[in-house]
Amino acid sequence: MGDVLLQAIDLKKYFSTPRGELHAVDNVNFSIRKGETLGVVGESGCGKSTLGRTILRLLPITGGQVLYDGQDVAKMSKSQMIQMRKRMQIIFQDPYSSLDPRMSVAAAIAEPLKIHGVSKNRAELNAKVQELMDTVGIAERYATSYPHELDGGRRQRVVIARSMALNPEFIVCDEPVSALDVSIQAQILNLMMDLQDQMGLTYMFITHDLSVVRHISDHIAVMYLGEMVEKAPVDELFRNPRHPYTVALLAAIPKPNLDQSQDESELIKGEVSSPIEPKPGCRFIPRCPYAKPECAEPQELKDVGNEHFVACWQYS
Repeated sequence: MGDVLLQAIDLKKYFSTPRGELHAVDNVNFSIRKGETLGVVGESGCGKSTLGRTILRLLPITGGQVLYDGQDVAKMSKSQMIQMRKRMQIIFQDPYSSLDPRMSVAAAIAEPLKIHGVSKNRAELNAKVQELMDTVGIAERYATSYPHELDGGRRQRVVIARSMALNPEFIVCDEPVSALDVSIQAQILNLMMDLQDQMGLTYMFITHDLSVVRHISDHIAVMYLGEMVEKAPVDELFRNPRHPYTVALLAAIPKPNLDQSQDESELIKGEVSSPIEPKPGCRFIPRCPYAKPECAEPQELKDVGNEHFVACWQYS
């Protein structure tokens, strides 16, 4: 069990809209140990990607703290954040849109090395770029190719190589395989896990695919409308889901047995409530089959044993 590398405390990210404040991330608390992977799952629009970007301060933090090795990222100056960028990186969902179409593979990988002045001369820069290409499995012949000349898998390998250029400790992986074919997804996931083992990387892996998150994660956090409703070790969560939303998510996973019909009673029904100026209490109330008057009170993550935390009145 490693030391805690990153901790979010009452983290908030709100956006101003004509109708009021949109609570994209609201009072989120969690920690990630060095060398581990925290999977973050939930429906589209639940705030997963916003959470990742806020942690890296790609979006300004509305409130709360992000402690990285004990330092509050929210209070860092511009010069301090430039140095912190070497330690914290991100892999975006769509490798095509996250690469400059005018830059070759070698130029894209070399860009962070140039910006931070890591290499002393051209020969050292070229050697580092070639080393990174070898690490992620890109053949040397693609060094002068451009993004539109590559398939999705190779483009994502370029993005991974670029994120690894400065030897970071922590990487936010924002749905890095969802835009890829299933066969390529497995290759990229295995590459990321190999890199984690070799370099001791810490990941925050954002996805809506529960089979993917089960494969790569040590712990899983479930988000709903900006709030974290459950967090547990991966095997514990799949074996013993507690929050009604988590139970419904797991019930929605397609079953390969054609003779076994899906239990429709377990699937999520009802409409998603608005994240703009939400009422106190559980935001899953309109869709929860177990909703009680107690749900209208603010719900906090409670430890129910085995590092399992749930935000539901049933476990308060």
